Amino acid sequence: MENNNSRRNFLKKSAALALGAIAATTAANAAFASNSLTAEKMLKPDGEKFTLPPLPYSYDALEPHIDKLTMEIHHDKHHQAYVTNLNKALETVDSTILGSSITFATIFEKINKLPVAIRNNAGGHYNHSLFWTLMKPNGGSEPKGILANTINTSFGSFDEFKKQFTDASMKRFGSGWAWLVHSNGKLIITSTPNQDNPLMQMDSIEIKGTPILALDVWEHAYYLKNQNRRAEYIASWWNVVNWKTSEDIFIAATK
Repeated sequence: MENNNSRRNFLKKSAALALGAIAATTAANAAFASNSLTAEKMLKPDGEKFTLPPLPYSYDALEPHIDKLTMEIHHDKHHQAYVTNLNKALETVDSTILGSSITFATIFEKINKLPVAIRNNAGGHYNHSLFWTLMKPNGGSEPKGILANTINTSFGSFDEFKKQFTDASMKRFGSGWAWLVHSNGKLIITSTPNQDNPLMQMDSIEIKGTPILALDVWEHAYYLKNQNRRAEYIASWWNVVNWKTSEDIFIAATK
């Protein structure tokens, strides 16, 4: 019974996040926000292959904070490469491992049994799909509502949360991601290397749970505009954070 409950909880959390990450249309976002989309209705690969979700805004929509050329290359080249390579890697996997319904949930749950190429590319596809929706034109400021209250309770203040999240982003050596995660009823800041994420069921993932906020600190996310100045990039990113989507994911994760 405990294993079944654990699996059910994992599917619920990962389904909520996948929907929040990929749903770019108004109708899908509304359904996600109302929590009417469940694990059984998770978005699945189109035609048994994963596809690149469109950006929910134009390439230049985040300027002057994140430049048009970076967004175009990041989305059309880097993210597309993860999708292409994920589909190729999945062709080499025994169908008995993942079953007939291949989703992010099944991949991340069984990540230890899968080739490194799937770990890297499924992580890359998933992380970026989430990342795009957690930014928007004229974003930034501070969260509101239940997420704001929980951040204040968890970290003392929004400014202290922002300081700790920035610190985690700066201290991630090399390439990786910084996360705000809902884990065991708490909000926790953590980071992962490369394209790993907190949904992957691996011992090396120190904090497992539902990502509420994500920041890509690979150099390709900022090098064209900020060169090696990661701190400058992070400071700019705070101006485009989509707190509404972040709160929607948080509310779905806590139900």
